[in-house]
Amino acid sequence: MRLPPLNALRAFESAARHGGFSGAAEELCVTRGAVSRHVKRLEEHLGVALFRRLPQGIELTEAGRRFLPILTGAFETIGRGAREVASGGKDLRIICPPTLSIRWLIPRLDDFHASYPEINVRLTTALYTWEDFVSGEFDLGIGCPAEGRQPAGIEDLPLFPMVIVPACAPSLLKGPTPLKQPADLARFTLLHESAGHLDWTTWLTAFGVQGIDPQSGVLLPNLDMAVKAAVMGKGVVMGDLVLTREEFDSGLLVMPFGNMLCETDYGDFALRGPTRCWRDPKVEAFKSWFVAAAVDDAENCARQMRSVSKA
Repeated sequence: MRLPPLNALRAFESAARHGGFSGAAEELCVTRGAVSRHVKRLEEHLGVALFRRLPQGIELTEAGRRFLPILTGAFETIGRGAREVASGGKDLRIICPPTLSIRWLIPRLDDFHASYPEINVRLTTALYTWEDFVSGEFDLGIGCPAEGRQPAGIEDLPLFPMVIVPACAPSLLKGPTPLKQPADLARFTLLHESAGHLDWTTWLTAFGVQGIDPQSGVLLPNLDMAVKAAVMGKGVVMGDLVLTREEFDSGLLVMPFGNMLCETDYGDFALRGPTRCWRDPKVEAFKSWFVAAAVDDAENCARQMRSVSKA
C-alpha cells in the first residue's frame, strides 16, 4: 500500500487528540470542513472507519485507537529530527540526577560552553533508566549506573568512585556530649537523602558499627538538602567526597571519623550513552572535557583512600 496523504494523516491525528474537527481546524489553520474531508479521504485510502460520527461529535473506532499512537509517535520523531537538523545537529542531550547536577555539573558548564560555544547542552535533571538511552532520548547520562543489568549497546566511561564518610558541623564535636566515636552516633540524628537509607547501611556494615539503627533519623528530599541540614547542626549526614567537597574544603562540614571512608556498592560515577552516538564529535568533545574536569576529584578520592589504608 502506498503511503496515505500527509495532510490527511495530520488532520486525523489532530482531530483525534482534540476529540473533534473544530479543535483540529484551529490547530491546523484550516476550516472544519477541510479537516472532515481529509479524514474521509484517509478512511477511504485505508478502507476502514477511523471515527464514528455521532450527533454530539465523534469518537474513535477500534482501528482509530490503534492508529493514533503510531501517528503521534511518528510526528514526534519527525519534529525531534527537524529540530536537530535545524540546530545543525549541535544539541547535546544530557541527563543527570538533580544532586549531581546542582553540586557538580552546573557550576562547571560555563567552562564547557567557553571551550565549545558551538555545542548547545540540553540538560535534564532527573534520575534515568537504561531505556532512556535505548529509546534514543539522550546522548549521555552522568551518575551512578541505572538499576538493572546494563543492556548491550551502552558505553560506559568511569570517572571517580563514590566514597562516603559521616559528616557534621564542627559544633557537634564540642559541648558536654560531643561526637567522638562511632557509638556516639546513637545520640545524634542521622540525615538521609535516600528512602532506602542505603548509604548509612553500607557504612555501618563496612566498619561493623553496632547499636546504630540506619533506618532512624530524618529523610530529606535529596543530598543537597541533607547537607544543608548538617551544616546547620541538625544531625550527621553521610557525605560524599566529591559531592560534599566544597563543605569539607571550607570547613562547614568535618569528618568526625576521617579514617573510616569506604566506597559504595553503587559503582563509580560515570559517563554513559548509546554506542550509536558514542563517537559523535559533540559527544567526544564533552567526554574529553568531562574527564579533564573530573581529574582533580578522582585524584582527591584516591589520595583520601590511600591515606586511610596507610593509617
